Amino acid sequence: MNADIKAVEATVRTYLDGLYEGDAEKLAHVFHPTSALTTARDDGAIQIVQRDAWLDAVRTRPAPQAAGMQRDDHILTIDLVGPTLALVKVKCQMPPRYFTDLLSLLKIESRWQIVQKVFMTETQGT
Repeated sequence: MNADIKAVEATVRTYLDGLYEGDAEKLAHVFHPTSALTTARDDGAIQIVQRDAWLDAVRTRPAPQAAGMQRDDHILTIDLVGPTLALVKVKCQMPPRYFTDLLSLLKIESRWQIVQKVFMTETQGT
């Protein structure tokens, strides 16, 4: 397997571990400081959250692992677009919310980092 694909996968696995564990430091390590998270709200407006504001929210919410939630996350696709760009699609959950994330990664100073997360949320049981 291509070394870059392995490195991208390792970065995304650290992201998924950080989400499940509620570990903001792991997440900070894989998200570039200028990155943001973007989604469409229920009212149709675009919501953009800067990385550091999101990390603050992660620090203050109960971690799925600590709450005893079942872990169920998957890397669906890794597209190594070129030597410095990768796109990754993942599924993860914090029941009753289920997420599909599209992660854009750039190879910066020889390290793959998430520079943008665009996601959607589905809620079950409501």
